[in-house]
Order: sequence, then structure tokens, then C-alpha cells
Amino acid sequence: MMKKILVIFGTRPEAVKMMPVIYRLKNNRREFTTKVVVTAQHREMLDQVLKLFAIKADYDLNIMKASQSLGYITTEILNKFQAILKLEKPDLVLVHGDTTTTFASALACYYEKIPVGHVEAGLRSFDRFNPYPEELNRRLTDSLCDLFFAHTVSAKNNLEKENINGKHIYVTGNTVIDALFMALKLKTAFKNKELGKIDFNKKIILVTAHRRENWGKPLENICTALKKIKQAHVGIEIVYPVHPNPNIKNAVFRVLKNIKGVHLTKPLDYIDFIKLMNKSYLVLTDSGGLQEEAPSLGKPVLVLRKVTERPEAVIARTVKIIGTDKNRIYKEVSILLCNKKAYVKMANAINPYGDGKAAIRIIKAISNYFKE
Repeated sequence: MMKKILVIFGTRPEAVKMMPVIYRLKNNRREFTTKVVVTAQHREMLDQVLKLFAIKADYDLNIMKASQSLGYITTEILNKFQAILKLEKPDLVLVHGDTTTTFASALACYYEKIPVGHVEAGLRSFDRFNPYPEELNRRLTDSLCDLFFAHTVSAKNNLEKENINGKHIYVTGNTVIDALFMALKLKTAFKNKELGKIDFNKKIILVTAHRRENWGKPLENICTALKKIKQAHVGIEIVYPVHPNPNIKNAVFRVLKNIKGVHLTKPLDYIDFIKLMNKSYLVLTDSGGLQEEAPSLGKPVLVLRKVTERPEAVIARTVKIIGTDKNRIYKEVSILLCNKKAYVKMANAINPYGDGKAAIRIIKAISNYFKE
């Protein structure tokens, strides 16, 4: 009998990483009926990816509102998704990563006694407030799941230490690498006009910083460091796609607005972003996914956080954690700009996160699960 799979996500990174899985599921119509549910935890940025990859949502919870709280996101998803589960009665629900959508969806499935598969399971920073709320979201999600798709052996080990049955843990690599390789094959020009103003003959520093734990003084420090870096290094340009949340946007523009060679853009669509990343010299970020994507393109990553749930990248030396101290940021960026040996050492390190075939392994694991 065909099995009904529901795939649920709510943010742009989730959509990107679930896209290869959705494609593989829909191409396997002999085994699976697949339906897509979006929560729209992030509306506009999510819609960019859905349109780009022609993913049609069967259900759209459309929960996003201005200044939404974590409590609001959780309860809205819990109530609305639970109603869909009662109607659809799926054989398995797939969630991704560590957003509030992920946790609330898994909890709704638990209440309805529906099995859950967790793509990108087992990530741990071991600090429940860094990143916040993602660290607790993923821990709580894994406690509710039945199938676990870990991107590395290290993630698998984390799960086993939490007494999760190793029989249902599969090391697959990360689907973000699948998506990256698929997207880079698309031959398109930049859509964002601001990107056309960039001098790509210079060294491009790509910056993303938006996490809740960096709001306030840490974000101010990051921006102050970027200003100093631009003033000290003539042959660079800085590109910072700024998250629309006022806690981020206002702080960034207060320090960096109208500085020549610093490009503050609106959030970029996925293709523009990865094309820009591919043309960049190095990446500064507090994001999780970029710690996996950028090394696949040979770009060193400096992480603007205290800890990372992706220690494999640190061990492989594709990634370095530098925190949010403005002097430390300036120092570490300057080393990579001026010391060719240090740069090459990071740029040429082997990415530990996969070969672009994670989605194939996930579909095979799901098939095996239903044959047991």
C-alpha cells in the first residue's frame, strides 16, 4: 500500500533543505503520496523559495504576523496543524531542523500518535540559550521523533547518548548540499539591483547576522567591527542582506548606512544569495546552514557566535568561531584578508557535510522503515 507523507516547514532555510526531499518523494509515486504543509513562520522569504522551486503547498497555515512571539508561533501551529493531521491521517510526517515550526509540528504529531521523521537530527551546541530557541527546539523535537536523519556521525552519536534507538538513526549527509548543487546549475543573472553595484574585482565579504541572542549590544559590536574593517582595507566590499525585523534592521542601518563599499540589501532570494556566496572571498555569519554551504564552495566561514552545533566544521577547519567582540572580529577578518596561507588553509579544507545525495538516502531509509 502507498504511504501518505506530510512534509511541514515554515522558514526559508527549511524550505531549501526540504526541497530535495520533496522532489524525491514526489518522484516515487509508487510508494508515496506526498503533501506539503507550510506554516509561513517567515512569509515573504519562504515564498521566494516556494516560487523558485515550484513547490505548491497543499496547506498554508499563514501564521506570520508583526512582532510575533515564540509562544504565539507555537500555539498557532499546534492548533492549526493538529486539525490537518486529524483530517489527513498521514503515515509519517517529516520535519526539519530546529525552528519553532519544527518543535510545534512534532508535538502535534505526538498528540495524534503519528510517527515523525526528523531531517537534520542530532545537532547540539549543549548550551540551551545558544542558539536560542533552536537548541531546545531540536532537543525537544528529537525526543518526540521516530526516524532520525543525522547529517554526520557526530550527530548520530549525540542521539545515541540521549538513549535514542540507533536502529532508526541514519547518517545521510545534509540536504542543504543537495539543494546547493541543484541551484548552482541554474543560469540566472542577479535579480537584486544592488548586487549590480558591487565591484567583484575586490574581495567580497558576505555577512549575515540576525539571531536573537545577538540582538542588542552583540549586533552593535558586529556592525562596528564591519565599519572598522571597511575603513582599514581598501580592496574589499561588504555585502550584508539585512533581516527585516526592526531589532536587526534599525541597529544595522544606524551604524553602517551610507558607508561607501558597504551594501545593505534586502533579504536576497535563494539563487541570488548562493551566487553571491560563490563570488565572495569569505563569510561572516551567525547562521547555522551557512556553516555547511559556504565550505562546499571553498569559502572560509567566521562564526559570530559563542558556540556551534556543527563542531565537525570547526574540527575540519572550514569554520572558526569568533564570537561578537568587535576587536576579535576585526583581527580574525584581517588575518584572512592579509595572510594568504591562513586563507588557503581554511578555503581548501574538506567539507564534512555531504556529497549531494542526502535526499536519496533519506527516501531509502523511509522505504525501509515501512517494510519493517
